[in-house]
Amino acid sequence: MTRLSPVLGPLTSRQRWRRVRLQAYSWFLTGAYRMGAMHPAVWRFVARTYHPALDRVAARHARVACQFAAVDVPAYRHFLRANGAGNARRLADFPETTKQNYAGAYDEESRCQEGRLHRAGVIVDESSGSSGKPYNWVRGPRELKGIYRNAAGYIELVFPGDRLFVINAYSMGAWATGTTTGTAMARVAMVKNTGPDLEKIADTLEHFGPGYDYVVAAYPPFLKHLRDRLDEAGFPWRDYRIRGMVGGEGMTEALRDYLEERFEEVRSGYGASDLTIGMGAESGFSVWLRKRLASDQGLRDRLLGPGEQRLPMIFHYNPLETFLEVNADGELLCTINTKSCLQPKLRYNVGDEARLHTLAEVKAALGAGAYERAWTDERLNLPLLFLFGRKDSTISYMGANLYPQDVEYGLYQGNPYAAAINRFCLSLEELPGLEYRPVINLEVRGDVDREELAAVCRKGVVAHLSAVSRDFAESLKEDPTAADLRVKIYDLGAGPFAGLTKMKNVYLVKDA
Repeated sequence: MTRLSPVLGPLTSRQRWRRVRLQAYSWFLTGAYRMGAMHPAVWRFVARTYHPALDRVAARHARVACQFAAVDVPAYRHFLRANGAGNARRLADFPETTKQNYAGAYDEESRCQEGRLHRAGVIVDESSGSSGKPYNWVRGPRELKGIYRNAAGYIELVFPGDRLFVINAYSMGAWATGTTTGTAMARVAMVKNTGPDLEKIADTLEHFGPGYDYVVAAYPPFLKHLRDRLDEAGFPWRDYRIRGMVGGEGMTEALRDYLEERFEEVRSGYGASDLTIGMGAESGFSVWLRKRLASDQGLRDRLLGPGEQRLPMIFHYNPLETFLEVNADGELLCTINTKSCLQPKLRYNVGDEARLHTLAEVKAALGAGAYERAWTDERLNLPLLFLFGRKDSTISYMGANLYPQDVEYGLYQGNPYAAAINRFCLSLEELPGLEYRPVINLEVRGDVDREELAAVCRKGVVAHLSAVSRDFAESLKEDPTAADLRVKIYDLGAGPFAGLTKMKNVYLVKDA
């Protein structure tokens, strides 16, 4: 599909005056935020002294960001008019943007401030679309500096140490997490960008020895691979101080507990290539709260809603920089408030299901006594994001999204047993070693060699994902265990297919 490429065009005198006023106000607030993040120590102070009254300032700035983009960003101006919102004033009047209706509908240049993309210092990151189509996300130098400052401030707060040494084990290349993490951590630590290479990391630890405060940044499954690899080699864990910083996908508390038998602590961050890196981050308190939710149905009812059984990740976030909302469908909307954002992100719906709570609301749900006993050294006073994950039918695995349509191609293309497949769905399975693997559940008919069918399907899906998903291909190249997709065979109407109607397939099941 050809993407639209509108231009800004001439502005009326009234629009020019409005643009000047909005720009001045936005730069004033952005400058204030930047001062609050200019040094990790100042960042820590702001995070610890954040007052709920600032939520109103953040909401106003989010509205101003939308109003300013309406006269300054060609694509957004066109988008608002096309949706009958050209005269929107309240934040709720501005329509949601998504990958489909905005990022995929307009080209990169028209989505930039003033419709101008090319400038020195711009970094282009990449992620895969639902059909393997690469999406490009651009970030300007001022925007990146803010991301680096925030990430560095968080690392120094959560992982204090006099001799910080960050081993960056995220995938390298045109992927935001890996390159951004390395550059950000270099502000406060010594950094080695190993990528997800077990042997290289083991060699690094052995070469530099136990005299450093190590932090390994990686996807959660890879951190487990590292623990197991070092255990097999008889690594002297007691001599070292090693902590883990993970992201890219969710992590169970069972896996965290397993990792923390060796790592001093493991914390997770939340971000999205569509939006920004480091939108939210865990603290000791948020981890404690998540564990409490797992065993306290009453608390879960009060914070998540009656009868809610899912256990979300819990992150602190700063509304002054990333203003978050939850729509009527329970989906997260994000507005990047800072004027430094080259491609403004405005009420953007990435497809994650979530809940939002202030610390005061959490305190009331817990009771003051429990709240005070759970407080940790980080003392972050920021509100909390309760994140359930993508609401669509994707499975996030090793930093890549697995989509049903890509799995379907792999199942049917060149498969001599394709006729025996009635339908399929995807699920995640927790293995005995506390790892998760994607499972392709097949409903089959007729007499067929099931082991052979499973082998052919696994091979076909891995081959197709490698061809169409650059994220998956990179993960496979750097960590061959990513190819370990599970295939389970079921009779008609059995297993996860029991009780499903024939009118519409269900492609993602929670428990197979």
